[in-house]
Amino acid sequence: MAKLGIMSFAHMHAHGYAASAKELPGVELTAIWDDDPVRGKAAAEQYGVPFIADQKAFLASDIGGAIICSENAKHRAMVEAAAQAGKWILCEKPLATTVEDAKAMVECCKKAGVGLGTAFPCRYAQPLMAVKDEIASGKYGAIYAASCTNNGSFPGGWFADVKLSGGGATMDHTVHVVDLLRWMFGKEITKVYCENGNLIRHGIGTDDVGSLHFEMEGGIKVSHVASWNRAKSFPTWGDVTMEIIAEKGVVSVDAFNQKVNVYNDTDMKAQWVGWGDNCDLGLVRDFAAAVDQKREPAATGYDGLKAVEVTVAAYKSAAAKKMVEV
Repeated sequence: MAKLGIMSFAHMHAHGYAASAKELPGVELTAIWDDDPVRGKAAAEQYGVPFIADQKAFLASDIGGAIICSENAKHRAMVEAAAQAGKWILCEKPLATTVEDAKAMVECCKKAGVGLGTAFPCRYAQPLMAVKDEIASGKYGAIYAASCTNNGSFPGGWFADVKLSGGGATMDHTVHVVDLLRWMFGKEITKVYCENGNLIRHGIGTDDVGSLHFEMEGGIKVSHVASWNRAKSFPTWGDVTMEIIAEKGVVSVDAFNQKVNVYNDTDMKAQWVGWGDNCDLGLVRDFAAAVDQKREPAATGYDGLKAVEVTVAAYKSAAAKKMVEV
């Protein structure tokens, strides 16, 4: 039985992970801690688990793993505290807001002998898993280029505070695609060019659109758009699409297209009702297994570090107005 606790509900994905932990057999959500006690108590009541107000007491409890969903800039401190307490860790993406913090987190967990995972749930979308397997089988031959998107709506709140978020849409939505590219192609990103800015919601304090170009090992060229350009009523946090151009053809994949479009006149909004994968469920299932088996989660802290390196390089490129090396 993997006993899990959640540290902070600042990030909306915490609710997906909590619901997944409650659903999975052999997994028990046993405690919640939050540096915002009102938010933490509300989540604890919602999921029917104890709220532990003191962080040290939370980490001294019998949880085997901690899922960290705080504001991005607080990840390092929470990861280090959990590692020192001997807990396995699943940290929300981006792993950190700086490369230095991400490296320190990976090293801290290595020294403590605990597993560190990065929350990259897109790895558990069947369409992406299928394309990854087909690429590995050689079905498409050499990969030449890809065009990717991750567009969603503005989350609001601390996401607009660069001191807490580390950046805007480029920070929030690029890391998912970077991880997928590395995971699917088995190659590293070597160079980044980025133009970004506050183009839609003026004055929010962070960029809401990023247009990026990557160069990968083997000469693969990638374009990517990361944005908060969707309306508030957009059905999900992102769209995550990829069109891959290869030696033997072109493949298009839409990670979240396993759904029915519903037009709800009661709520006066369009909605997506999913019939396929629950990516959060796959992510939490793997993390719980890692806790039980005392192994690294499938998407490691190192994977999170590599995504941070590319994203930080993107901001450097946007400031310098030139391509930079990762």
